[in-house]
Amino acid sequence: MVPQYSIESGEFKPVTAARNYISAEGIVPPAVLLVRRNEHTTDRYFWAEKGLFGAQYVEENHFLFPSLRPIAEEVSAKTASTVASIVMTKERS
Repeated sequence: MVPQYSIESGEFKPVTAARNYISAEGIVPPAVLLVRRNEHTTDRYFWAEKGLFGAQYVEENHFLFPSLRPIAEEVSAKTASTVASIVMTKERS
């Protein structure tokens, strides 16, 4: 639901590579950036109106990010709908 970009960090630190990519490509928030450091490590960042954050922090504190509210509400509605349909199906059985 949020645009995702995968990049290589190259000669830069991962956060610097992410900032450079955002600037060069004109990416608007919200967006997720996956920055590959090496063949074994990929760092995840969330580009928000307030700046660039580690993705784990955003996952744990999503309520602090206004751009995620509509997405969270949509996911909650879909989840509630799915649960309701499962319950109704079981009740009919």
